[in-house]
Amino acid sequence: MREGKELLRAMKPYAREDRTKSWWALGSTLTLITGLLVVAAWPLAWPIRLAASVVAGLVVVRGFIIYHDFMHGALLKGSLVAKAIMSAYGVLVLTPPRVWRQTHNYHHANNAKIVGSHVGSYPMMTVAMWEKASPSARRWYRVARHPLTVFLGYGGIFLYGMCISGFLRRPSRNWDSALALVLHVALAVTLTLTLGWQGLLFVLVLPLVVACGLGAYLFYAQHNFEGMHLQPREEWSFARAALESSSFMEMGPVMNWFTGNIGYHHVHHLNAAIPFYRLPEAHAAIPELAAARRTSLTPRAIAACFRLKLWDPEQGQMVPYPR
Repeated sequence: MREGKELLRAMKPYAREDRTKSWWALGSTLTLITGLLVVAAWPLAWPIRLAASVVAGLVVVRGFIIYHDFMHGALLKGSLVAKAIMSAYGVLVLTPPRVWRQTHNYHHANNAKIVGSHVGSYPMMTVAMWEKASPSARRWYRVARHPLTVFLGYGGIFLYGMCISGFLRRPSRNWDSALALVLHVALAVTLTLTLGWQGLLFVLVLPLVVACGLGAYLFYAQHNFEGMHLQPREEWSFARAALESSSFMEMGPVMNWFTGNIGYHHVHHLNAAIPFYRLPEAHAAIPELAAARRTSLTPRAIAACFRLKLWDPEQGQMVPYPR
């Protein structure tokens, strides 16, 4: 079985995009989002507007994966038109390019390290760190990993974490975080004045609540699941981190479409330059990838995911809070 650099070399042939397929994915996704938001804004019966709004939120997740792949250089690399579209999309969905690039690139380079993996990810404590932590540090950790924080990521993770906090941390460098925040407020005011509170709810707030909640949970569960493994920095291996600390989240074809195949997260972490539409192909072609830890979106899997809070090096696994 190949591992390490040999396994990484086996991934390279899949890091080639089909330019036509990439443009189709981008164009069709943005068109679908626009159409659904028009239906959500139209004065129709509220169940129709509600359904359009929720589905729009799911399609926004697909659009985000396309944006995410563009930022990795996996799609439409070198295209100024794509850069303009994707930069605007990132601002509109509260993931401004500058902060996203800083934090997400760090995450890929430090995934699964016991210390230092919190930037661009959820905080991680070992059992020993928890025992030594102050009451305020424990409260902060509990809040950061609470299901409500994850599922209501629209406010805490995206509006605050990506926009407000990102700008305050480095105002001159992260100016697009302020732009995202100002534009978001302007859109909220405009929708309220022109379409009323229902327009604000169905066109802006609900789609982003759905998209941010699902996106935040996917990211949480893909690095916090039964069977995952963390490594001390001195023993850390990039390939091992991808296979043992990035899950293969099994979904049906519909959810794979909405989530841009991000369930094949182990493949993505082995080579972030593989376009999202080639992740299943790579997974099927390389036998070593079958060893990836698996999870799903079933209620049982979600509940199991949220029970795991601390890393126990002695047991070599994630465990719940001590009673």
